[in-house]
Amino acid sequence: MSAYTIIFAPIAQATRSEQVVERLENAIISGLLKSNEQLPNEADLARLMGVSPITVREALNTLRVKGLIDTRRGRNGGSFVCELPSDLLLNKHPLRQASNEYLADLGEFHSAILSHGAYLAAQRTTEYELGKIKELIDQFEQAVEADTRAQLDLRCLLTLTSFAQSARLANQELTIQAEWAPLIAVLYQDDQFHQLVVAQYHQLLSSFVQGNEDDAVIQARKIISMLTDQMLRYKLSIE
Repeated sequence: MSAYTIIFAPIAQATRSEQVVERLENAIISGLLKSNEQLPNEADLARLMGVSPITVREALNTLRVKGLIDTRRGRNGGSFVCELPSDLLLNKHPLRQASNEYLADLGEFHSAILSHGAYLAAQRTTEYELGKIKELIDQFEQAVEADTRAQLDLRCLLTLTSFAQSARLANQELTIQAEWAPLIAVLYQDDQFHQLVVAQYHQLLSSFVQGNEDDAVIQARKIISMLTDQMLRYKLSIE
């Protein structure tokens, strides 16, 4: 599971064009979609996001008007992310737009999903799965670029939730990551914070190895709490 899967995940029913715009705009502003990166074509976007081609076309037109993407003609043409000035990226960053109340509420909801998933996963995770999550955590630890760190963090969260063997919990985690993903990428520019989160993942993995459900809940909550607190600190620093 990657950040791209989350960015292009199916859209809910209401105001679909606006939701596509918001999803892609947040991904561009937060750096999950990079300057000059090509978006999937209209047909693929419609299929990935579960909307009609007309809805995608409307959303892309809005993004062009906003100066976030441009369209290039020819054999290698398509829709590409524009290079944006740093002051615009800072002013329009999703963390700057979000209220403290929204971030706190999102963190609490995410904590509830992950902590219960961790409780069940501590009972049900197999030796093979423990090896897979250790590989992911090691990749996360070795990552250098902020966006790569963010994508691996998201993969860790979703993988851990999947170990609960509950399709509903996994779907809830995937849904919340659509909001979560654009908010965390900038946090991983801080190397020290990255290492703190890595250490917390190792604590959670240790709980799984021991089959300690209660400690797994505590360690999972700490991961989301660390990320939420860092969001609020970053928001304060740019206001």
